[in-house]
Amino acid sequence: MSVELERYEQRFRRAGLPLFIEDFSPTHDIFTRATPLLVLVFLAEMLGATSLDWHWWQNLLAALGGLIALVAGFGLLNRLRGRPFRSLPTRFGIPELAVFVLLPALLPLVTQEQLRQFFGIAAGNLLLVGLVYAVVGYGLVGTTLWGLRRLAGELANSVASLVRALPLLLIFSLVLFITADTWQVFAGMPVAFLVLLAVGFAVLSNLFLMLRLPRELETIERDVSSGPPLRRVQRMNLSLSLVIRQWMQVLVVSTGVGLLFVAFGMLAISDHIYQQWGIDHGKWSHTLLVLDHPVVISSSLVKVAVGIATFTGLYYSIALLTDATYRADFLESLTTELRDLFVTRAEYLELRGGPQVSQSVSGPMAK
Repeated sequence: MSVELERYEQRFRRAGLPLFIEDFSPTHDIFTRATPLLVLVFLAEMLGATSLDWHWWQNLLAALGGLIALVAGFGLLNRLRGRPFRSLPTRFGIPELAVFVLLPALLPLVTQEQLRQFFGIAAGNLLLVGLVYAVVGYGLVGTTLWGLRRLAGELANSVASLVRALPLLLIFSLVLFITADTWQVFAGMPVAFLVLLAVGFAVLSNLFLMLRLPRELETIERDVSSGPPLRRVQRMNLSLSLVIRQWMQVLVVSTGVGLLFVAFGMLAISDHIYQQWGIDHGKWSHTLLVLDHPVVISSSLVKVAVGIATFTGLYYSIALLTDATYRADFLESLTTELRDLFVTRAEYLELRGGPQVSQSVSGPMAK
């Protein structure tokens, strides 16, 4: 039975849903998996005991002293926890995490009285702990790898979504593309600002999906689930997994729209229109011959296409859950996948709990 349970749990991990595993524990399943990374960072922070103002031999001695202090600190913690002095921790609880965050930060404070560096290292370590918890605990790596393994299928779905979405998306964006004001705004925007705009819109669209998806999941769960209700953390894990998948789909749609407008701009926006609108080509431009007619691809055209694609991606991500045209298709596919997922979870719980879980599975949620 344990082998069969391991297969179910491995399936959940590969799908980016580790919190569907019963008895999932941060000390055993999150930070323990990240032990090599945490140990590497911990040992590298012995350099906090060094200084650019010292001679090389002084820095060498300080680094060795810092390494000894770090190893000794964790060794004493091992002894207090009843483990051998030189053993690596088999689990990361609050004491181990506190030592990881605070002990390296003490090195510059002790050797150079650098209070600011103490808070900087402590804050960086604390941020790393939170990042590890989010990435490993909510299965972001597993979800991404799962998406890459299904890349062909996801691309096919995204291209199909792009084809279905094009008519409405073009109505939304085509008017913007052929106006001089849009070109003047995006063509004059620095590349760094354009990247910042794209990242900001991506974060905004993801926040919207994360706010709306839990309610949709609750509705679908009531309709198709055949097992006990999901716990809050499990529903959050599933929501994050779906947000990442939808982000990949929105990325494909946005990229397709951007490439479409680059091609359309090459055919429709000639040198005469550049001059009439008072827009230069930007840092680079190339003139090609298509059917014996010159067409221009320029830095300004690419910037405008990226800007329009960014707006279109934001609109599309919001329309997935608000517009009836996209929402029905999205939720139909989502319902089918979640039905299979809930059946798998019910089988897993029944295998773990035997008759008790079997009774809960045949309860109100099954009706």
